[in-house]
Amino acid sequence: MGLLRFSLAAVLLAAAAAKALSGRSGREALRSYGLRDARLRAGAWAATIALEAGLAFAVALNVPGAAFAAAALLAGFALALVMAIARGRTGAPCGCLGGRSRIGWASVGRAALLAAAFAALPFLPSTRPSSEAWLGAGLALALVGVAALAVALLALARELGELRLAIAPQAALSLDHEGPELGGRVALIERFEQRTPLSLAVFTSPGCHLCQALEPSLRLVASDPEVELELFDEENDADAWDALAVPGSPYAVVLAPDGEVLAKGTFNSLFQLESLLASALSTRPVRA
Repeated sequence: MGLLRFSLAAVLLAAAAAKALSGRSGREALRSYGLRDARLRAGAWAATIALEAGLAFAVALNVPGAAFAAAALLAGFALALVMAIARGRTGAPCGCLGGRSRIGWASVGRAALLAAAFAALPFLPSTRPSSEAWLGAGLALALVGVAALAVALLALARELGELRLAIAPQAALSLDHEGPELGGRVALIERFEQRTPLSLAVFTSPGCHLCQALEPSLRLVASDPEVELELFDEENDADAWDALAVPGSPYAVVLAPDGEVLAKGTFNSLFQLESLLASALSTRPVRA
């Protein structure tokens, strides 16, 4: 009975872990049971995880009444699934084993079978497992742990990917009252060879550590055959700084071949610099 008790406790703990790893999708699955309020779903989700994990440990430690409590919990899950099916929610997320499990009679059968197993657990004769049985159980638990770790890593990678997509990088800072006027024409274009569709003026300062850190990014942009990049130092090219009212460094101005200011702004990353070029291209597309 000891081996069966630990196995059932492991199943209950695995279900709690699956719910925890599912994150938002697991919470949203509770909509299938009529929980429309987000705070109510979050509370029910957290309470279910805590209850399952707590009962799993209690069953493993053979706490009196823990098996019956687990049986009652799983019977409640089975009843909730039946009610959801009756409301036409078959195929909707059930949240039983994370956000991907679905409501259906298979889920009902699984919950009912586990409930029956927990209910029968106290009535089974107490036997002492052999060394081979304990070894097999330990190996099985180790494999389950490795599988759970793999699932956790995949879930973490997915969450990080979703977070990266959800949080858009900040664009370059472009203020109307700073730098040259958008749409205006500046004489600075004469400092370029004008052999490319876009001319990029980057303003730097000798003591600007960020400018030095951005040198690899500037070399990468300069390698673009569609862009001609020129650097304007605050000390050596003070006239250009004054003419365009550059507020500070690093600062960039994107010019058309006729000297029109297509984009401008303060930047601190390659993405922000490329966002200025993209904005300029949207203003005046490059013609093949």
